[in-house]
Amino acid sequence: MASRTTFTRRKYLLATGAASVTALAGCAEDEDPDEIDDEGNGNGNENGNGDDDGDLEVVHWWTAGGEEEAFEALVDGFESETEYAVEANPAPGGAGAAIDAEVQTRVLDEDPPGTFQIWPGEALRTYTDADALEPVGDLWEDGAEEEYLDSVLEASSPEGDVVAVPINIHRLNNVFYNVEVLEDAGVDPEGIDSPEAFLDALEAADDAGYVGLAQQTQEPWGVLQLWEVVFTGQHGVDAFEQFLDGEAAELEDEIEESLSLVEETSEYYNEDAGTVSWDEANADVITGDAAFHHNGDWAAGEYQGADDFEYGEDWDYIPFPGTEDVYTLVMDSFVMPANNPSPDATEAWIEYCSTVDAQERFNPPKGSIPPRTDVPTDEFPPFLQDQMDDFEGSDEQVTSISHGSGLEPAQASEVEEAFAVFTDNWDPEETTEDLIGIF
Repeated sequence: MASRTTFTRRKYLLATGAASVTALAGCAEDEDPDEIDDEGNGNGNENGNGDDDGDLEVVHWWTAGGEEEAFEALVDGFESETEYAVEANPAPGGAGAAIDAEVQTRVLDEDPPGTFQIWPGEALRTYTDADALEPVGDLWEDGAEEEYLDSVLEASSPEGDVVAVPINIHRLNNVFYNVEVLEDAGVDPEGIDSPEAFLDALEAADDAGYVGLAQQTQEPWGVLQLWEVVFTGQHGVDAFEQFLDGEAAELEDEIEESLSLVEETSEYYNEDAGTVSWDEANADVITGDAAFHHNGDWAAGEYQGADDFEYGEDWDYIPFPGTEDVYTLVMDSFVMPANNPSPDATEAWIEYCSTVDAQERFNPPKGSIPPRTDVPTDEFPPFLQDQMDDFEGSDEQVTSISHGSGLEPAQASEVEEAFAVFTDNWDPEETTEDLIGIF
């Protein structure tokens, strides 16, 4: 996963705010499927105004490395299984920052793409509130729904109807570590059973001469996602979901306690945390300069691409302490916009993305696991096989604020703003007040 840039997203949301949803709603409601165009022609399809000329425009943000390879594998499979061709329209800009602006603008202009990449969950709500997405549950491959966990289905249907087809799942609540560094520091990773014990492990690594936690703080999502898992590790999934439901005021003590622990972890970050990206910080684990790195499983791609750095021997992972039976979900999905320019091709894409073949092609190079639980594991590296086992064995799954699914976009942007201030002043009390004030 590429590092996220939040400024473009924030600037766009603050500029448009609720007005964009209102305008989207007006656009969707005013559209007449039988409307006659200037040349006297109807739009030709009950699902939209397209002619289905054989091309499917797909807007996405996967433009580099394994992400690009994964998308190309998905396209190859789709084109070999159907009569349609894909016209890829990359919208990079920090894993979603640019796509928000481009897609919303095009929907406002009544010129949506055939489909676009989006996080399931609350990120969908801008469009569902405006009736700008078509239900797609009936388009999934027969029997596909039975192979998804309930949590994934719920994230795909924020208003009741399934409006997205998930193509992958990343796990956010991982802690990666350098095996040799922990051995030298006398830290047993299996004995780290709470966020407080994790803090003790960081101190032990620091005492041994290593960076405790390889971290970036130049963009607020890094510390925000750390707080999410610290909070869940300390107070449980129910409390975190209570926060997502807007009940922050009832969680004042819990929020401040978890922020205080995150502030204490900052004492063990790399000195350049404020100027590096997550992958640059993560490189310290590979070189043996740092003990731990918290991130989604996309971080493992850095280790798997390194020379002489083997899983289980040189690097390994544990679930974030206190969240052993939890799978914090970071997912990507595709949707079918209303007023669709290529409804037949889009329907074929949605159906294909729900298949075993599509998810088996896409996820190994992406470094993620398939949301279908019946995809064979043979083509997946050992680390991802372990993640698949963890997913199927997890007791609870929860969405993430920092990766678009936990809160609707405007609130998520405000939370990121609060954490941008937090990484500057490291004041748990002030940040607690800021977070409560959002809801």
